[in-house]
Amino acid sequence: MPSVPDPHFVALIDAMPLVSVDLVMIRNGCEVLVGMRTNRPAQGCWFVPGGRILKDEPIARARERIIRRELGPQVPVDGWALIGGYDHFYPDNFAGVPGVSTHYVVLAHRLDVAGNGPPLEADAQHERLVWMPIDAALADPMVHENTKVYVRTSVARR
Repeated sequence: MPSVPDPHFVALIDAMPLVSVDLVMIRNGCEVLVGMRTNRPAQGCWFVPGGRILKDEPIARARERIIRRELGPQVPVDGWALIGGYDHFYPDNFAGVPGVSTHYVVLAHRLDVAGNGPPLEADAQHERLVWMPIDAALADPMVHENTKVYVRTSVARR
């Protein structure tokens, strides 16, 4: 699939929401997987892995692609459950163009893992991935509020 040149993509972001998939992994019912984001939006925050759905890409295929790209080949693609649809609003955009905000419509999916969980491989969008205790994630000001919403939802479903 050809990539959209940045000016065109910025114009699309300025005009409409992006649809994406976020991956909420919960380990042993008490930790959430988060990555320190290296890019916009939410740069410099702990955030769950995720990514946008490409044109003509079914949701399940997008989820699998994002799992492989952001977490690695050892993470299961089956067993993820949809936890809901969310709006994410950011004042900036991937390119840092002033005056262009970003709106995501996010389909968040959850996977519960036991023990140490599968081996993980961080991608270029994350400085590192860590398992963070749920209480710490909710208290940490560096954990993005959108991730805290997922954590609260996950705690409520236990």
